[in-house]
Amino acid sequence: MTTERNESAAKGRLDTVKHAAATPEAEQPWKELGLKEDEYARIREILGRRPTGAELAMYSVMWSEHCSYKSSKVHLKQFGEKVPVNDAMLVGIGENAGVVDVGQGYAVTFKVESHNHPSYIEPYQGAATGVGGIVRDILAMGARPVAVVDPLRFGAADHPDTRRVLPGVVAGIGGYGNCLGLPNIGGEVVFDACYQGNPLVNAGCIGVMKHEDIHLAKASGTGNKVILYGARTGGDGIGGVSVLASETFESTGPAKRPAVQVGDPFQEKLLIECTLEIFREKLVAGIQDLGGAGLSCATSELASAGSGGMRVELDTVPLRDSSLSPEEILMSESQERMCAIVEPQYVERFMAICEKWDVIATDIGEVTEGSQLEIFWHGEQIVDVPPRSVAHEGPTYNRPYARPDWQDALQADDANKLPRPATSGELREQVLRLVASPNQASKAWITDQYDRFVQGNTVLAMPEDAGMVRIDEESNLGVTMATDGNGRFAKLDPYAGAQLALAEAYRNVATTGAKPLAISDCLNFGSPEDPAVMWQFAEATRGLADGCLELGTPVTGGNVSLYNQTGDAAIHPTPVVAVLGVIDDVNRRTPMAFAEEGQLLYLLGDTREELGGSAWSQVVHDHLGGVPPRVDLGREKLLAEILISASRDGMIDAAHDLSDGGLIQAVTESCLRGGKGARLIVPDGLSAFTFLFSESAGRAVVSIPRSEELRFNDMCGARGLPVTRIGVVDGDEIEVQGEFSIALSELKSAHEATVPGLFA
Repeated sequence: MTTERNESAAKGRLDTVKHAAATPEAEQPWKELGLKEDEYARIREILGRRPTGAELAMYSVMWSEHCSYKSSKVHLKQFGEKVPVNDAMLVGIGENAGVVDVGQGYAVTFKVESHNHPSYIEPYQGAATGVGGIVRDILAMGARPVAVVDPLRFGAADHPDTRRVLPGVVAGIGGYGNCLGLPNIGGEVVFDACYQGNPLVNAGCIGVMKHEDIHLAKASGTGNKVILYGARTGGDGIGGVSVLASETFESTGPAKRPAVQVGDPFQEKLLIECTLEIFREKLVAGIQDLGGAGLSCATSELASAGSGGMRVELDTVPLRDSSLSPEEILMSESQERMCAIVEPQYVERFMAICEKWDVIATDIGEVTEGSQLEIFWHGEQIVDVPPRSVAHEGPTYNRPYARPDWQDALQADDANKLPRPATSGELREQVLRLVASPNQASKAWITDQYDRFVQGNTVLAMPEDAGMVRIDEESNLGVTMATDGNGRFAKLDPYAGAQLALAEAYRNVATTGAKPLAISDCLNFGSPEDPAVMWQFAEATRGLADGCLELGTPVTGGNVSLYNQTGDAAIHPTPVVAVLGVIDDVNRRTPMAFAEEGQLLYLLGDTREELGGSAWSQVVHDHLGGVPPRVDLGREKLLAEILISASRDGMIDAAHDLSDGGLIQAVTESCLRGGKGARLIVPDGLSAFTFLFSESAGRAVVSIPRSEELRFNDMCGARGLPVTRIGVVDGDEIEVQGEFSIALSELKSAHEATVPGLFA
């Protein structure tokens, strides 16, 4: 009886298409739903009448910044126009995730997305559902998810609110991913006060399939059924990321908790296995996950990409809360749901598989001959829209942008002029401060909460330069992913900062011995309504597109997260780049650990006086100024080729890229990883300080068996890559000859105590 009363009440206040046409002057809450006045006017123009309440709800979530990319797409088009598609690309920008060919008939799909705002409001659920959402994107392409990564950024490590946010985010990522049985193989954890009110919780996933198993999000074939399956629809996540991620936070702190989705990883695990069995039996003609904008997105995108229209009976949607209005059902971002297009002859088998996996499945409509998306509620039509106008023809803004007035002064504040250590003792003390600082310290307290080795195919995982998983147990074919992004560099120069993020991720993949193939990205910025922020975004996207063109790495897709801003305080521009690589035989991978005494240490690349945005300038002087390291993508490409060849031919036993913290950070990490010390010699022409702390790009340190020294030097010389012998793996300390030595035990204590001391 309660359900009947709710249905009657809902019908009594129903705003139908017929009623909307007859009441053109009725007031509507378009502003409260995040629409601008001109956007509302455009909706009326498209429909030739005012929208119904349900239509208004659909347009509001689908035209939000998070879903429509209305402020960013004029810049993002460079990725399609400027960057060539290589032979490996199978599916590019515009689908749930990109797909690349990795050989032997295998295809790999991967993507990175953001769940920033929800994770600040409700850290555990925000982060957990970020993992769940990216996994469903990968699943929707037809692939089995095989690994996840999580690039994270938080406010100051010692701030009380960071102690609120970080443990919840880490628990959410670990709790959801561990329950799914997916190894978490990589990512980053960065602390900076600029992220205090806007932590960045980016999530990536890798999936594997055969070429013939690729599925796309489209609804074609008149009479084909629209089947919603997975969890019931609830009141959690109404508006969710589609609204939360499309406005700035107020300075008063977290709010809007009801808009954060609630995840159930056990339901998602059933959904994954159910969907993969459905794929194996080739029962679907099109499929879409329900993430941002929920049913509004799934129905409009499927219909828009298809060949006809769609009719949906909304009152058949299984609910957790029978009091939900049609508008709320359309806007709900409840998790663990998928929408499939199924030919009538396959419906019975589809339903049987869902029942086998205890997954609720409901026929909610069908593909029609027309061109409209039509939605009905108890027989009354509440939506009649052109689906492309909802899904793909939203507003496009050419936001004004301008180089900020403070940029020149920031770059003129040269970090190279900061006071340097005057004695060997002071140099030693600064090394210890660096390796113990929150950003350079061990993140094992965090990553140990993630299962990195479940499924048994993880080959490399954090703290290695990149994560690697085996995808074929007979041939040992593997794939690698690294994510990188330095907001400090991008603040100093957004164009160069984006290219440095690309270069570092590219270098990290090559350091393991894998060949970089393609990229995904997650572009995290402040409010696009600020011309300075929009300039940062325009410069970063231009830099990334130019960089991908030079490296020959196509962009397969990605995500834009704007409005990462509290009041007038925006985050540093933070383009996070994920590079996917392939390796023919994971047994030939290169780890980072110095494990064999007597091996020779070589530095690859050029070291210059480059300290702008460096870890040393931040840790020792709390300074941000100057210009970031020089970018030479031709050199990065050459370095990658050398590292890949050396790995394949057995010339090197260990390799580690040089980035945050410079050479001393890399050597410390490799020594601690392998439990072996190192004796270092400062090369001629460099000061010990510059040798240890410079963050010049395009560099790596490798350990080489003595038997391979001549062959390695000959290869580098023939290819024109500068290499310098800087020491040997030896003993139980790191010694910089003529300067100082530090026992590994002392370095280990400094490196490993910081993060547990802050958060345990």
